[in-house]
Amino acid sequence: MATPVMSNSRMSSAMERTGQWVFSQEIPTDVVVEAGEANFNLHKFMLVAKSNYIRKLILETKEADLTRINLSDIPGGPEIFEKAAKFCYGVNFEITVHNVAALRCAAEYLQMTDNYCDSNLAGRTEDFLSQVALHSLSGAVVVLKSCEDLLPMAEELKIVQRCIDIASARACSVANFPCRTPPNWWTEELSILDVDLFGRIIAAMKQRGAKALTLASALITYAERWLRDLVRDHSGNGIKCSEPTDSDLRIQQRELLESMVALFPAEKAAFPMHFLCCLLRCAIFLKASSACKNELEKRIAVILEHVAVNDLLVLSFTYDGERLLDLDSVRRIISGFVEKEKSMAVFNGGNFREVTSSAMQRVAKTVDAYLGEIATVDELTIAKFNGIAILVPKGARKVEDDLYRAIDIYLKAHPNLDEIEREKVCSSMDPLKLSYEARVHASQNKRLPVQIVLHALYYDQLKLRSGAVDDRERNAADAVATRNQLQADVSLVKENEALRSELKKMKMYISDLQKNNQGTCSKSAAGNRKPTFFSSMSKTLGKLNPFRHGSKDTSNIDDSLGVDVTKPRRRRFSIS
Repeated sequence: MATPVMSNSRMSSAMERTGQWVFSQEIPTDVVVEAGEANFNLHKFMLVAKSNYIRKLILETKEADLTRINLSDIPGGPEIFEKAAKFCYGVNFEITVHNVAALRCAAEYLQMTDNYCDSNLAGRTEDFLSQVALHSLSGAVVVLKSCEDLLPMAEELKIVQRCIDIASARACSVANFPCRTPPNWWTEELSILDVDLFGRIIAAMKQRGAKALTLASALITYAERWLRDLVRDHSGNGIKCSEPTDSDLRIQQRELLESMVALFPAEKAAFPMHFLCCLLRCAIFLKASSACKNELEKRIAVILEHVAVNDLLVLSFTYDGERLLDLDSVRRIISGFVEKEKSMAVFNGGNFREVTSSAMQRVAKTVDAYLGEIATVDELTIAKFNGIAILVPKGARKVEDDLYRAIDIYLKAHPNLDEIEREKVCSSMDPLKLSYEARVHASQNKRLPVQIVLHALYYDQLKLRSGAVDDRERNAADAVATRNQLQADVSLVKENEALRSELKKMKMYISDLQKNNQGTCSKSAAGNRKPTFFSSMSKTLGKLNPFRHGSKDTSNIDDSLGVDVTKPRRRRFSIS
C-alpha cells in the first residue's frame, strides 16, 4: 500500500501541533506510535478507548509494558493517523472530500467502528460520504481520486464503486442537460483520474446509455490532459521529442494510449478527424500495438471525406517536421475508404469499378493536394508517390490538373531523374483528362517526358480536326475513343519507324555490295573477262529467239504440197 512521505517541514509542523494537544493533558505519555517517518508520543488509554486494533496489540503483546507501536502501513500515512489520534483525544478537525476516504480506510485499519464504540470515526466518515461528498460530481471525483493510493482497502469498503456510480450518473445528467458553462466542464473533472478509474466511469456511462459524442468529449479532454505534448500539436512542426521511446515516460504514455483507444465507443464517426490523426501519429511515435493503430486507421477511413490536407500531413511527418514517417498508414486509410465506397456502390446497384461518388471525388482532390505537399521531400520515392496516387479510382478524377501539379512539383524537386523514371512518375496520370490550360502548360514543360508532351499536343490536334468548340468539355466516351485512336496511331508510328530502320539497313547493305562489286571488276579487268550478268542474260534470250536462224513464214504454204518443213540440217560454210 502506497504511503505518502511528508517533507521535513510538514513533519515538524505536524509534530508541533500534536505536542500542543497531547501535552495539554498534563499526563505523561506512555507509548510512541510510529507512522511512516513520524513518531507520536501518546497515551494508551486514549487510543484504546476508540481503537480496537491498538487494544488487541496491547493485550496480546508479550512485553511487560508495550511502549512502542509500529503503524507504518496505516492508510493515508502520518497525516491521516494524526487526525485519527485527534479523534481519539476529542480534538476537532475538518473532514473534507480530500481526506474522507483515507480517514474511512484508517478507521477500518484501526478498527474504530461503531461496533466497538458509538459515534466512532468510521461512522463519522460514512455520514460525510453519503451526506456531503457523494452528493455532487466534483465531490465524487475528488474522493475517487484520493482512492488511487488507498487500494485495495478502498475497493473492499465499496468506496470506489459508490464514487463510480455517482460520478457516471451525474456526468450523464449534466451532459444531457447542461447547467453550467462551458457545457463540457464535467470532462475536466473526470480527466484528473487514473486511466483505470476513468475507464470504469466511461464503461458505467455506456451502460447508462450515454451518447457516443458524450463519451468522445470526455476521451478527448482526457487525452489532451495526459498526452499534452503529443496530441495538442496538430501542425507537424512542433516540439522535438528528445525523450526515447523506450523511456519510462513513453512506456507509460503508450499504455495510456492503448487503454484509451480500447474505451472508444462503437460509433466510428464519434471523433473529429484532426483528433484521430493526432492520436494515430502518437501511436506511431510511441510504437503502440497493431490493434491500437488499426482501430485508429479504420475510424479515420470511415470519415475520410472530411479530411483536410493538414490532417494527412500530421500523419506523414515527425513532431519536428523534419522527417517523413512511414506512409503505410496513409495508404491503408485511403484503401479502406475506397473499399467502403465500393461496397456502398455495389449495395446500391452501381458499378464497383467506377467509384464516382461525391465523397470519393472530394477525397481524390484532397489526396492530389496532399501529394503536392509531400512531393518536395527528398526521401519520397517514386514507388511511394505512385503507390498513393493510384489508390484513387480513375473515375474519381474528372480532371487531373491537381495530380499533374503534384507530378510537376515532384519532377522539379527531383531533377536527377532519367527519362524512364520520369515516365514512371507520370504513369499515374491520364494526359487526356487535363484541362486546356494544363495541356498548354504540359506542352511547354521541359520536365515532362516526351511521350506525355506528345499526348497533350496530339489530343489538341484531334480536337481541332474534329471541330470541337470547347476543349474543356468532353465526356468519357470521347476520351476513350481518343485514347484508342491515339494508341493505334502510336502503334502505327512505331511500325513505320521499324520499317524505316530496316530500309536504312538495306540501303547500307546494297551500298556495301556495290563497293565490293566495283573492287572485283577492277581486279578482273587485266585477266580474262568473266561472263557478266547481262551477257549471260543475252545468251539465254538468244536461245529463245525463233528468228535467230532466219525467217520461215509457212502461213501461205498448202499442206497438200507435201513440202518438207522440217528443221534444216546445219551446214558448215567455209571459205577455202
